[in-house]
Amino acid sequence: MSETVFPRGVFCAALTPLDADLNPNHAAFAAHCRHLLAEGCTGIALLGTTGEANSFSGDERRALLEAALQAGISPDQLLPGTGVAALTETVALTRHALSLGVTTVVMLPPFYYKGVSEDGIVAAYAEIVERIGDERLRVVLYHIPQVAGVPLPHGAIARLRERYPGTFVGIKDSAGDLAHMTALVERFPGFAVLAGADPLMLPLLKAGGAGAITATTNLVARDLRFVFDHWADPAQAAAVEAAQARVVAARERASRFAQMASLKALVAERTGDPGWRRMRPPLVPLSETERAALLTPAPDEARRAS
Repeated sequence: MSETVFPRGVFCAALTPLDADLNPNHAAFAAHCRHLLAEGCTGIALLGTTGEANSFSGDERRALLEAALQAGISPDQLLPGTGVAALTETVALTRHALSLGVTTVVMLPPFYYKGVSEDGIVAAYAEIVERIGDERLRVVLYHIPQVAGVPLPHGAIARLRERYPGTFVGIKDSAGDLAHMTALVERFPGFAVLAGADPLMLPLLKAGGAGAITATTNLVARDLRFVFDHWADPAQAAAVEAAQARVVAARERASRFAQMASLKALVAERTGDPGWRRMRPPLVPLSETERAALLTPAPDEARRAS
């Protein structure tokens, strides 16, 4: 059966700039969001792993979402991360988003306790949905077991979709396993499977995926959007291949050192604002040696990015 897949497109797992006191810099964040949308992003997935969300309090997270909206970003272009370890705080953050007209959120499972059962995962999400009690709510599940330590099994997804049809609309799969993503596409028609790794968006689209929510989109949104728009057009095959090569090169460049610190250093270089390099501990900026190496790509990287 053919169903509408939502959300679909290229969403940036947006970085969060910090001010001199290591608080979220709302003005710089709003400017970054506008830049990403101008570069072709379908929307902004703020307050995720790349956005250092789990280093921020609930109040800081709410304030950043409000700042994006006050800057003129449309609610339907925002996918805030609202899943935290405490069920009640997940409910509060999600209710806050809904109160602002933001209806689609990206939600980690409660992630402190490891080895939890499928029943426990289903119970946690069900309790959140029941407590919120808002039919507008749309949830993109967040599968990142290498960080959260809590995978989202197919059985749990099936049970949640059956119990709450229309609520659980997709998944950001950041495990880096294309076979796992394509299996999700095959098992759940109409479910938006979104790649969490930039180079995997193209093969996932070919398998019926919905797009991507990725970190390197902070740097190469225009190329990712071109791939998304033209991957199935034979007349654009060469241009798609070239754009994909630039995406892969950017991802590899940003992964030579700590990824989030590298991305921030590269955005600082693009904007001319060294403040972009700041990170909230325990994460730290690149060393000067690392930054110098990052900003001088190896010849093979430069060739692929050209």
